[in-house]
Amino acid sequence: MTFQVKAIATEFTRNIGKSTLYLALTIASVKFSHFLFRFFRSRKMSSSSSSTSPTADAATLRRNRILSSKLYFDVLPSKVPLIYSSAYDISFLGIEKLHPFDSSKWGRVCRFLIVDGVLNKNSIVEPLEASKDDLLVVHSESYLSSLKSSPNVAMIIEVPPVALFPNCLVQQKVLFPFRKQVGGTILAAKLAKEQGWAINVGGGFHHCSSEKGGGFCAYADISLCIHFAFVRLNISRVMIIDLDAHQGNGHEMDFSNDSRVYILDMYNPGIYPFDFEARRYIDQKVEVASGTTTNVYLRKLDEALELADQKKFDPELVVYNAGTDILDGDPLGRLKVSPDGITARDEKVFRFARERNAPLVMLTSGPMIFLRILKLASILESCICFYLSSHVPYPSSGEKMAHNKELSFELDIYSLVLINLADQILAS
Repeated sequence: MTFQVKAIATEFTRNIGKSTLYLALTIASVKFSHFLFRFFRSRKMSSSSSSTSPTADAATLRRNRILSSKLYFDVLPSKVPLIYSSAYDISFLGIEKLHPFDSSKWGRVCRFLIVDGVLNKNSIVEPLEASKDDLLVVHSESYLSSLKSSPNVAMIIEVPPVALFPNCLVQQKVLFPFRKQVGGTILAAKLAKEQGWAINVGGGFHHCSSEKGGGFCAYADISLCIHFAFVRLNISRVMIIDLDAHQGNGHEMDFSNDSRVYILDMYNPGIYPFDFEARRYIDQKVEVASGTTTNVYLRKLDEALELADQKKFDPELVVYNAGTDILDGDPLGRLKVSPDGITARDEKVFRFARERNAPLVMLTSGPMIFLRILKLASILESCICFYLSSHVPYPSSGEKMAHNKELSFELDIYSLVLINLADQILAS
């Protein structure tokens, strides 16, 4: 009897033990399932956020860098919106002369303007140097780090002997002047917004993109200028009119998928940079072959500007890259546009921006081989802005532009002045 009771008790204990074990295993499996669910869900959310977060973080970081930049500063009303610094000029033991780009042209431009009485030295605006944080608005850390290698800089500016110099010297003699010009281009947008136009006697480094430099262009000043304008000037539509003889492949790559930027690029397809990928991102491509003459060039420009108007893009800012390497005799541009043709070209672009009430930033860009051509082209470029500021004041915000007859009259006057000036220079 006692044995039976013990057997029953033992069996009961075993059943209780099995039930408890089953219950414990069930609870454990449920908890483990919940753990796996939470684990894989967190992995999925982490993966999803990692695909969007970097983009959002990068945009926020870019905005903060722009807002904290010192490149935008107030300019006295007595100043003309013409930007230049003596630090623009590149002088590197004469080695800079190995490249056909005249790296001292910017100083000559302003000296000619001052000597000819077109400009007062004290009325020029001097920009600040673009800092690393400013440059990181567009450029990557890896690209900026690559500029710490002298051979890399030598390849970008196409002057091989620079590769042999210590990078500290290359930074001071080559890249510092470039960074000052970048500061000038960025500031030009602010002055243009305030006064209707601004010219940076430098800049226009249209072969440089966020990740790649070349063609004597180490920093993407045009891209930087536009990104600053988006944030600081509350501008949402920018048109780039690039009339340098070479294709502006740098800004084309940077704004390849940005509908806020409309690019009109008029270039010689038979010369550097032969960037066929970047050509896919040009909104309005105008190709002018080697040997194109003044009349043909201007006719194509008229057609291009008319077509741009039909697109109804309605720019809030025009960035005009006014390279003068389209001049007859320039071995790099290989076009045959006369000095008067340059005057007419610039007038057409100014008129285009003016009639649309769009502030205009003008960048000189392009190499100058001959001093006489340099003198002529530089005065023509700068005088257009100066004369317009003196005789056709830009309308204040909200004010409608006066009838085009008045503008045409003023444009005709300054065209005659510039043509006469050109004749005097050519005769000198």
